[in-house]
Amino acid sequence: MSFKNAFDSGKFVVTAEVGPPKGTDIKEMLHHAEMLKGKLDAVNVTDNQSAVMRICSMAICKLLLDMGLEPILQMTCRDRNRIGLQSDLLGASVLGIKNVLCMTGDHPNAGDHKEAKPVYDVESVQLLGIVNSLNNGKDMMGNEMKGSTDFFQGAVVTPEANPLEPQLMKFEKKVKAGAKFFQTQAIYDIEKFKEFMKFAKKFPVKILAGIVLLKSAGMANYMNKFVPGIRVPQDLIDEIKAAGKEGALDTGINIAARHIKQLKEEKICDGVHIMAIGAEDKVPAIMERAGLL
Repeated sequence: MSFKNAFDSGKFVVTAEVGPPKGTDIKEMLHHAEMLKGKLDAVNVTDNQSAVMRICSMAICKLLLDMGLEPILQMTCRDRNRIGLQSDLLGASVLGIKNVLCMTGDHPNAGDHKEAKPVYDVESVQLLGIVNSLNNGKDMMGNEMKGSTDFFQGAVVTPEANPLEPQLMKFEKKVKAGAKFFQTQAIYDIEKFKEFMKFAKKFPVKILAGIVLLKSAGMANYMNKFVPGIRVPQDLIDEIKAAGKEGALDTGINIAARHIKQLKEEKICDGVHIMAIGAEDKVPAIMERAGLL
């Protein structure tokens, strides 16, 4: 079943992430991917995540496809101009990659090549429009192509942003530009997320709630301080602290599983996107405790 068909079937869709390594040693990444095989509806492949240079997303997507996994090509606007973006999208299409997540991308200042010149020739809304054009057999300038693409295109949104209104405005623009599904930034306040979903359900799109695995109280405090749009409630931080250093990760797995279970049982959204961030081997445990396996 394809990623798109999984949504269309009405099932609770589950995706996770694979982060390409910095270098050519891909053994650990492939091991994590093998652990996820048969458990997920699709796997995101990040695109130079956090502006850190890594193996390109398209190459890893092709490897996952050959392994029998359904990849989602993440594509940011940071590193390529409109010609390069369209060229890579056509390349992904002929390789059999059917899903793309359109993002603006973190500024190079956040990464390990701080002197790199950011491109940002277009941003995420325009990139969605480009994908829409390619799907209709034309490039973004309206030139006819020999063969069209058939992408299932998505975007990102931050439901716990403060203020939220700019996110809602951009969400609507992304839907109009062609977004079919959304993966959210990490959510920890389910009641607040329900309020966002009241708005999102007005549109014909699918929503995957972002679930970031909390590995320690320090990680939670760091995100609260430095990651815009994420707010880990104090009661969750206290719960992890109470578990001590040895039990922190296991408690984080329990919290993630608990949230997923609630989202599914209350039918709040269409599925979840699990971001284990370096602990991809824990994704099956999260899914098992959430009752998904």
